[in-house]
Amino acid sequence: MSESSITITVKLFAAYQEAYGVPELKLEFPPQTPVKAVLEQLLSDRPELEKWRTLTRFGINLQFVDPQTPLQNGDEVVMIPPVSGG
Repeated sequence: MSESSITITVKLFAAYQEAYGVPELKLEFPPQTPVKAVLEQLLSDRPELEKWRTLTRFGINLQFVDPQTPLQNGDEVVMIPPVSGG
């Protein structure tokens, strides 16, 4: 029996949190969707975030991952844009 979708939690930080006004989102994707699809979804919803596309790193369940890493049901994804500071 295969599931038609998986549900993930996306933790938002810095520019992403500012754009959405919330600390996290619940999203659904088809099984085996790569984590980079989360970024595509966020950029589609909030085009002002496009400037962060090539600078954002991905984490799943508190580990940095490759953009091609497939999502699993229940994953907690973090989108980590560069953080300014000094």
